[in-house]
Amino acid sequence: MSSVNRVTLIGHLGKDPETRYTQNGDAVCTFSIATSENWKNKNGERVERTEWHNIVFYQKLAEIAQQYLSKGKQVYIEGRIQSRKYQDKTGIERTFYEIVGNSMTMLGSRDPAAPFEGSGGNAAHKTSSSSSSPEKATSEAVSPQEIVDDMDDDIPF
Repeated sequence: MSSVNRVTLIGHLGKDPETRYTQNGDAVCTFSIATSENWKNKNGERVERTEWHNIVFYQKLAEIAQQYLSKGKQVYIEGRIQSRKYQDKTGIERTFYEIVGNSMTMLGSRDPAAPFEGSGGNAAHKTSSSSSSPEKATSEAVSPQEIVDDMDDDIPF
């Protein structure tokens, strides 16, 4: 029987995307998004929990994300969970989890300067990665440690 590794997220960007390039010139874009869930506890008080998800896009999708996404924007992402092991500065082995995105839809109000067709305030633009292969990106260009070092403990927005 086959297995499935598929993630669907709708959230807001915590900071502007960062793009780096591999030695062969392929773009690698990383950013984080926040998703929240709300419920009432036994006492009837409203409780909110926010999860942060590390996202990575490769090649053309990475370039599009860098150009059109920014802190606070809402985005719909489809992809898969990937884990990587690395040693931190103290030599302890750690595991880093990220969502490797293969499809993105920008949600919310459309920037009037953006070159997308359509009208109205609630435009969405879907972009997917047709032939992107994450394996082409070398781990030397963007290591999990670099991504972890860039993250703040504070909520970024």
